[in-house]
Amino acid sequence: MPVDGPPRVALVHDFLLDIRGAERVFLAMCDIWPDADVFTAVYDERGTEGRFAHRNVQTSFLQRLRPTSRNFRALLPLYPSAIESLDLSGYDVVVSSSSAWAHAVICDEGTVHVSYCHNPFRYAWNDRDQTLARRDPLTRAALRTVFHRWRQWDWIAAQRVDRYVTNSRLTQGRIRAYFGRDSRVVYPPVDTARFTPGEVGSHYLVLSELMPHKRIEVAVSAFTRLGLPLVVVGDGPDARRLQRLAGPTVRFAGRVSDDEVARLLAGARALVVTAVEEFGIAAVEAQAAGRPVISVRGGGALETIEDGVTGCFWEGGPLELATAVREFDDAAIDPHDCVENAARFDRSVFARELPLEVERALSELGRRERTHRRPADLRQRAARRGLARPF
Repeated sequence: MPVDGPPRVALVHDFLLDIRGAERVFLAMCDIWPDADVFTAVYDERGTEGRFAHRNVQTSFLQRLRPTSRNFRALLPLYPSAIESLDLSGYDVVVSSSSAWAHAVICDEGTVHVSYCHNPFRYAWNDRDQTLARRDPLTRAALRTVFHRWRQWDWIAAQRVDRYVTNSRLTQGRIRAYFGRDSRVVYPPVDTARFTPGEVGSHYLVLSELMPHKRIEVAVSAFTRLGLPLVVVGDGPDARRLQRLAGPTVRFAGRVSDDEVARLLAGARALVVTAVEEFGIAAVEAQAAGRPVISVRGGGALETIEDGVTGCFWEGGPLELATAVREFDDAAIDPHDCVENAARFDRSVFARELPLEVERALSELGRRERTHRRPADLRQRAARRGLARPF
């Protein structure tokens, strides 16, 4: 039955250890539901710059280990149990923000669970083979077993979600392929007001977490070859390897403030994107600052960049990127076109569309009994008895 009066809402995120793209989306969710309780597997107030200090943040048993953004991956096998241990009883609505396991929270029978999926857990699904290839044979064999079990657990967890919302058509396709679930696209919120076009300098910019799957070495190699200035903003476990590859024109700025990001974007000749992103908030931020994007072709970039108007696409490795940079005339791009295109993804659109998806899910609950809503419920119960779907 529909909820009488304002529903009691809980918000869930995978982990709150730093501020990156998914955390910015979650911050926007917190603004939509300012009185909601916040749940997460682990939380670091300093790492998240105190942005959740005023919220009621509840964590799992893993919090006792005080993980940080640098070491939390070592606890990877424990996160499924941690997220399922969160006590979400008594809530009318649960909205999860998931790029790994938050969608797996266990809710009351009468609770509506809407999951905003940034991407199914990449290391078990779309990036599985690449992840295994980077490991030694013994680690590879162990991880292959872990990922196999993770896929089974993840598929079962996905059947508990009432409605999926996602960030792009690419992720929408993965949710359908991996989980067998439909979803609606609501683009992530971008705080376009943070950015203003300014005087353009000589540097190009990479703005990314420094992880192997981000392919930052492609930009480092290309700009070392070109001898053009490249500023790399971000940190991560791949930082040292990338610094060893870099020539004198490549500068690593590390993690910088939001104000510094806005300044660097406004002054960049272009933002360079080397990995296929599910959405790519940085590409929209660059356009909000009036600057074009030179992006590898694919993923969310095809939905956020207008080829030849607000940027260009390339395919391949360092040589192809170097060619794209040489041939792209950033001076011919009108900053007004970039700003206008970025406005399509302003946070006000997200703040309007996501609550509508929650309202639709609540309305569906009033139209049909939950016990008859999804045949997958029966599969879920069977899986819990050890009859998991084979993969």
